Amino acid sequence: MTFRASHLLGIEHLHSTEITTLLDLADQYAEDNRKGRAHRDVLEGLTQINMFFENSTRTQASFEIAGKRLGADVMNMAMQASSIKKGETLIDTALTLNAMRPDLLVVRHPHSGAVDLLAQKVNCAVLNAGDGRHEHPTQALLDALTIRRAKGRLHRLSIAICGDVAHSRVARSNIMLLGKMENRVRLVGPPTLLPAGVEEFGVEVFSDMREGLKDVDVVMMLRLQKERMDGGFIPSEREYFHRYGLDAEKLSHAKPDAIVMHPGPMNRGVEIDGSIADDINRSVIQEQVEMGVAVRMAAMDLLARNLGASRRAKTLGVMV
Repeated sequence: MTFRASHLLGIEHLHSTEITTLLDLADQYAEDNRKGRAHRDVLEGLTQINMFFENSTRTQASFEIAGKRLGADVMNMAMQASSIKKGETLIDTALTLNAMRPDLLVVRHPHSGAVDLLAQKVNCAVLNAGDGRHEHPTQALLDALTIRRAKGRLHRLSIAICGDVAHSRVARSNIMLLGKMENRVRLVGPPTLLPAGVEEFGVEVFSDMREGLKDVDVVMMLRLQKERMDGGFIPSEREYFHRYGLDAEKLSHAKPDAIVMHPGPMNRGVEIDGSIADDINRSVIQEQVEMGVAVRMAAMDLLARNLGASRRAKTLGVMV
């Protein structure tokens, strides 16, 4: 299996073969999870620490379940009550944790690049659970697995990513991953919610929802990230839904078998109509949540293998 990474900090530095390796293993875990098969020995004896500096429901729960299904000792740190609140720097926190010798460190942080900084200071595998506007690699991977299982492939598809692209680390990771896998990516949204320099992303850009959804295979809606906005990016939520919210009429412009995705949490009636979100024939939103556990199991499995190999190599080096 081809997966050489020591950490999972983003999609940017992953090769397409590494993405395929991870998705293949995740696919196996997804089937095993459905059959109730546990893999308690994969991470047995290893310690996983989850550090979430931002609130999270799906991602944190998913990582915790994934670790426990693989047999890891899982610890969730309450960062709101941590020493960082007392003035400790992120680097000092990393050094303190490193002295405890964890094996896997899962980090979500509001500042872009913070997770990469942590990875430079610790001797364990670090997984990025979302850093600022930078990346959210496991979300992109679970989206990719969901698409591949629904469509039977992950290449040469037409995929529309719609909504608040400018503030979305999910969109950034998905653009990179889907591009590496030879898909045609469209960004659809108001100009105020598209990032600067978007024409350099290797994507097509549309400000009209119906035109952007024409004949696509996948419609990926994004949450309006109001907590990251510091100005008037939209006139009102009602107007936003009228122009960019996904409803049956807009979805009719996509292919008849197009699937609908959303990373969650959803704002029903703002980004997506509730009837579309709950449509079992089109929506794969719940499947995304399910695939999240499988992808995170696969990611930690592969990183733990590389970590074990690295530690064995160091031990042999000392012995020699």
